[in-house]
Amino acid sequence: MDRLVKPDVKEVELSFKSGQKCSSVFRLTNLMHTMSVAVSLTTTKPALFSFSQPFSVIPPLSSLSYTLLSQPLDQPPLCSAHHHDVITVRSAMLPTGKAHPDDFHRLFSVPGRHVFMDAAMTISFVGPQVVEFLIAHHAKMGPELSSFLGKAISGCSESQLTKSLKLAIESENPDLVSALIDAGAEINGKDSDGRSLLGSAVKAGSVDMVRVLIASGCRVDNSADRVLHDAAAMNRIDLIEILCKSSGNLELNSADSDGRTPVHIAAARGHVEALSFLLSAGGSGEARDSKGWTPLHHSSAAGHHDVVECLLERSNAKYVVDRDGKTAFALAAENGHTELLAPLRVNDALHRAARLGDVNGVKSCLAEGATVNGRDQNGWTPLHRAAFKGGIECARVLLNHGAQVDAVDEAGYTPLHCAVEAGHAPVAMLLIAHGARPGTKNVSVKGGSLPLNVDRFKNHPALVIKPFCHEKERV
Repeated sequence: MDRLVKPDVKEVELSFKSGQKCSSVFRLTNLMHTMSVAVSLTTTKPALFSFSQPFSVIPPLSSLSYTLLSQPLDQPPLCSAHHHDVITVRSAMLPTGKAHPDDFHRLFSVPGRHVFMDAAMTISFVGPQVVEFLIAHHAKMGPELSSFLGKAISGCSESQLTKSLKLAIESENPDLVSALIDAGAEINGKDSDGRSLLGSAVKAGSVDMVRVLIASGCRVDNSADRVLHDAAAMNRIDLIEILCKSSGNLELNSADSDGRTPVHIAAARGHVEALSFLLSAGGSGEARDSKGWTPLHHSSAAGHHDVVECLLERSNAKYVVDRDGKTAFALAAENGHTELLAPLRVNDALHRAARLGDVNGVKSCLAEGATVNGRDQNGWTPLHRAAFKGGIECARVLLNHGAQVDAVDEAGYTPLHCAVEAGHAPVAMLLIAHGARPGTKNVSVKGGSLPLNVDRFKNHPALVIKPFCHEKERV
């Protein structure tokens, strides 16, 4: 026989609470059929741990319960994963079935064949406070972290694991997050503001964390979450891209409590990279917030020149007035951003020059920084205007400066539509030579619709279609 008693567990778990005594109960069973057994319990740290019964007598085939106690501590005493605190169980046969304290000391003070080493039980601290401690000190724990965490988690409820999950996300350690999720933490739990845990990962700026959460099934609540707003505020295109591609229910133009979309946020912060990405992904450059401000209002008021240029190029909000009747130009002027007044106004001059066929005026405006693809209140670019008026030289200058040959206005018209509609064959052929695509939309005409067919210009260079007044033409 190699032992007299058997413990009911191999590891004794103490649920740690800062500043309080911790306790745990375990049982020992006497394996002897006819003889009582004396038992001695010791630990590797007697100053920290104690027992309700350090010495006891267990009758034959009977069991006794024991309580392990630890002293109050401010933080869990985590040792090396390879050197645990241990309870040592020693036993000795007791023919009389009784023993006085002195008898116990006599039995176990001197090693010998009469003393059996029955068990060595590991002592582990578990519970949410241990998990939180490990999260806070994960950078110092090294490879032993997973061993401690696996044990600490065993003493946590689902709600406690979910609470710890937010802290793990903020720690930017994907392994911690994965371990908590695998242990049962609710991936779609909400914070105190009703927002998803994905928001914490975005605020932490961790791409790996965002990927782990999305892969684990974390869903966005568009009524409360502001993950794109947060990513836009940090100018994090990588986060915006992952969120847009991976989170299928994400609304690109969702508004916060002030009515601001992620595009508003990027514009107000001056983040032209995030702004460009959001616009390319489908974000609106014309959305209005609770003050009636478009992203252009925000960027003009803040003096973000590059953002203003981008919005003038890719949105049509220059003429929008807010609730106080102010345009982006007025806000730029009020805030002393004089460098923005030219771009916000010079584009109008470019449109006028294109409409009048003033080639030198077009060149001058472009030299002063006018946006070649800037739009008027109807969505027309200067090239639309030049094409409709037949200004072939103006059109050529605009194209050479990067004008979009297939820019579409609010009604779906391209510059080629305008040239054909107005009967300007040379301009139409110039646009085709620069890659304009015919036949993309039907042109409305009196009495019905006429397919846009510019092939007739190739066959009939001298053909001139009788022009009629376009509803958007300004005198």
